[in-house]
Amino acid sequence: RFYDSSAGSVLVDGINVRSLTEDALLDRISIVPQETILFSGTIRENICFGRPDASDEEMIVAAKAAQAHGFIMSFSSGYDTHVEERGSNLSGGQKQRIAIARAIITEPDILIMDDSTSAVDVETETKIQFALQELMRGKTIFVVAQRISTVLKADKIIVLDRGKIAAEGSHAELMKHSCIYQEIFA
Repeated sequence: RFYDSSAGSVLVDGINVRSLTEDALLDRISIVPQETILFSGTIRENICFGRPDASDEEMIVAAKAAQAHGFIMSFSSGYDTHVEERGSNLSGGQKQRIAIARAIITEPDILIMDDSTSAVDVETETKIQFALQELMRGKTIFVVAQRISTVLKADKIIVLDRGKIAAEGSHAELMKHSCIYQEIFA
């Protein structure tokens, strides 16, 4: 509800979001922006921010799914490694993976990923997508992406052109019927 709909309604499990409190709605949603926001503290505190009561095992599962566990364990202090303000002592890809782990650990019903794997390589992104497919089974993931490989397996892809929906469908459907999508893919 950053913005309310100007027409129609937005439903989550059949409930109009306008009838939900902000806290009730936010408890069901996790957002991973492209520009990751980390705070001064440990990696553990950054990952568990939305669930401070999470166990070490839950934190590690989330970090492994986000492909962050390996680089975290390469630090001498592991999960207790200090993160500088805004994550200035980490690479862009490392910050994004910590943010993805932070979202995963909350076990959201809806996950919104806004170009949140743009700073990782395609192989790492593929591993993250595979892990998310398993962890988010039966849940909803919205992915905003510029890299076409990010959305190839999506149930539904929406192609925007100049702020308007130009086409929508699966990858196969769009390859058959959308010149814009074919051009992007090529």
